[in-house]
Amino acid sequence: MERERLRAESTLVVTVNSSGEFHDDVTDAIETLERGDATDATPTLAFASYDDLMATLTPRVLDLIEAVRRDEPASINEAARVVDRDVKNVHEELGRLARLGIIFFEEDGQRKRPVVWFDELVINLPFDPEADDAAAAAP
Repeated sequence: MERERLRAESTLVVTVNSSGEFHDDVTDAIETLERGDATDATPTLAFASYDDLMATLTPRVLDLIEAVRRDEPASINEAARVVDRDVKNVHEELGRLARLGIIFFEEDGQRKRPVVWFDELVINLPFDPEADDAAAAAP
C-alpha cells in the first residue's frame, strides 16, 4: 500500500489466517483490482499461525511501536534512546517491522526516521477448531 494512502488510514488489523484463507483473500483482491474496482478494505496483516504472530508482536516490540508512534523519534538512534535499548537491536526490530508494513522509514540524508502510520492496532484472533494451527492457541 502506498505511504500516502497509509497516512490516511488509522487502523491496522492483525490476524491469523490459514493458507487457504490467505489464498482466497489474495485471489479476491486481485479480481477486484482487475475489474478496476476500488478497494476500501482496512489494511490487514495476516500471520500463518498464532506462534508467528506472538513471536513477532512481543510485548517488547509493541512497546517499541507505541514509543515510535507517541514520541516520533527523528532517527533509529533516537528511537533506541526513547525505549532505552541497544541501537543494533532496535535497528533490527524496526527493519523487520518495515518489511511487514507495520512501519516505514522517511529518509533525511543519512537518517532514517521510523514512522508508525496507524493510531490503532487491532488484533483479531479467530478460533477455528478445524484450522491446522488451533492447537497452538491451547494452553
